[in-house]
Amino acid sequence: MRVLVAPLNWGLGHAARCVPLIRRLQAQGHQVMLAGDGESLALLRQHFPTLAVLPLAPLTLQYSRHHRQVWAMLRALPALIRSAWSDHRMLDAYLRSQPIDQVISDNRFGFYSRKVHSVYITHQLTIALPRPWQWLEPVLAACHRRIISRYSECWVPDMPAAADGAQGLAGRLSHPDTLPPHTRYIGVLSRFEGVAVTPDSAYRVVALLSGLEPQRTMFEREIISRYRNTDDTVLLIRGRMQGPPTVIRHRNITILPRLGDRQLAAYLTGAERIICRSGYSSVMDMYALGVTGKVEWHPTPGQPEQEYLAQLLSLA
Repeated sequence: MRVLVAPLNWGLGHAARCVPLIRRLQAQGHQVMLAGDGESLALLRQHFPTLAVLPLAPLTLQYSRHHRQVWAMLRALPALIRSAWSDHRMLDAYLRSQPIDQVISDNRFGFYSRKVHSVYITHQLTIALPRPWQWLEPVLAACHRRIISRYSECWVPDMPAAADGAQGLAGRLSHPDTLPPHTRYIGVLSRFEGVAVTPDSAYRVVALLSGLEPQRTMFEREIISRYRNTDDTVLLIRGRMQGPPTVIRHRNITILPRLGDRQLAAYLTGAERIICRSGYSSVMDMYALGVTGKVEWHPTPGQPEQEYLAQLLSLA
């Protein structure tokens, strides 16, 4: 089977969780192709340099510098709609020239076709909103279900609800009151799946940066300011796929743009403390490595999904 995989370019999380999915598809004998743009496509190309690529129109999004992201997301809506429409047209054009059996879209709203089996991946069947806006959550959930209905299947990277009521890793985000038809839970997706890990304690603290600007850079500055006058050995991974692999050192702080999965897993398992955003892909990665107990979660300010996950993890 020929499968085309396309993650949303919103940070690196969507692409990172596609890595184990692609490996599973290849292990089953399927031929995989990639589609996407920006840093998320760069991450997939790093992991799978020989796979064919369909470049999609670039989507550039930014957070606000402040602690409320609602208006930043509202401003992004026209770009998201244009991107979805562009994805849909580009996929239709591609299918006229290439035989594809299945399309897998990780949160790319328009990357589907009635001509082939189309799969939509999301963990946000419930879309969390800030407290003053929570009355709109059912409306957004209904809109999201309409998007999902255009796909043949919806795959949720989480565990189904347990008999005791436990709601997997994502809680109510992935376990809504009303489950869209053709939805199935596929379990945790982590890029560390199957990676042989030997803990490396070279750094006491490992900090992972992720997400959109300018919040990513603001978080980096906070961490450097916190540790630059301490005796802690700190490794800071910027989460940048493009550009040279330049190493920067501030006395006790080593800064890298990126790191391979095996070495990163070694540092994470060997560290005494891990600092990262509470994005869902990071949550799955820490869960897969068994290190959630030493993670200091920092939700992106004003992002309700991450704030909810950080609270959920603090109660676990």
